[in-house]
Amino acid sequence: MIDTVIIVSFILAGAGTGFHGIDLLPWQVLVDVNIQGLRWVALGFGSFVGLIFGLLTQNAYRKLEMQIRSMPVDMLISRAIGLVVGLLLANLMLAPLFLLPIPEGFDFFKPLAAILVSIVFAYTGMTLSDAHGRSLLRLINPGSLESTLVAEGTLKSATSKILDTSCVIDGRIEGLVSTGFLEGQLLVPQFVIQELQTIADSSNDQKRIRGRRGLDILNNLRGLYRDRVVIHPADYEEIATVDAKLVRLAQDLNATLITTDFNLNKVASLHQVTVLNVNDLAQCLRPSYLPGDCLHLKIIREGKEATQGVGYLDDGTMVVVEEGRGFLGKQLDVVVTSALQTSAGKMIFARPEAIAV
Repeated sequence: MIDTVIIVSFILAGAGTGFHGIDLLPWQVLVDVNIQGLRWVALGFGSFVGLIFGLLTQNAYRKLEMQIRSMPVDMLISRAIGLVVGLLLANLMLAPLFLLPIPEGFDFFKPLAAILVSIVFAYTGMTLSDAHGRSLLRLINPGSLESTLVAEGTLKSATSKILDTSCVIDGRIEGLVSTGFLEGQLLVPQFVIQELQTIADSSNDQKRIRGRRGLDILNNLRGLYRDRVVIHPADYEEIATVDAKLVRLAQDLNATLITTDFNLNKVASLHQVTVLNVNDLAQCLRPSYLPGDCLHLKIIREGKEATQGVGYLDDGTMVVVEEGRGFLGKQLDVVVTSALQTSAGKMIFARPEAIAV
């Protein structure tokens, strides 16, 4: 619609200028001139010239419109403010100039100076707004820029993180929080704490150690980051398993799930829940145990091979000990020979060093 208005306006302006501009020319010096015929010729020529200028203006308008639409909102607002401020300063600078007496014959100086000064100050204001526009917006309305960027998706707020049982027992979450790699609130569901308490009260020694380790890590996190670690009271009595409750809670809160459980990772991904797997992160980092490191553990059961024994660290990491079958039920110092890290967890291979009783 605006394109048609531009073209029609220029055609009418050109036609009117051509039709009435004939009267300004000194035709009286010529004889036998058909003034009326010249008017219609000037009307057609003016319409043609107006059409050309209208098309050029229409093209320029479309380009300007596309630039404005593609321009970020904060830049558009800051440039508009810079333009207004520049024009105000230009008018303040020109006010004393218009009070000065101008010699005869130089009357054109005042309007020419007004146009030039206004253009210079307007351009300067818009240019400076590009460099300092965001600071200007914060000064006018603190928080407005952040709200605009969040609405546009340029700046996203940090989502809450839900800790599952395996992540808490693993213990590496404490280091991640302390280094600042995790942003947002850390939510510990009440049913996760209940599961940790059940594991800590287990008759199995290894489970009991893991459960108590998880509760100790939670207490440390609460003590160090009281404002970030929150116990969430949600519980879904109609849902039987803790994993299903975690997925449901993450969906309801639109939160991110942090885990080391390979199966929970897969299930949550199927439900389109964002998952941060600590084991996946560890794959890109230095392993926890390197060849040559010494460990002290208890051989719990036999391994798959004839001479292997299997023990576990406090965080549940399985250690396969070569020649360790003869030390079942005993504490043993071992030397790490290799370590394997996968999304399903860690596995350490070692050999005996000495018997500790």
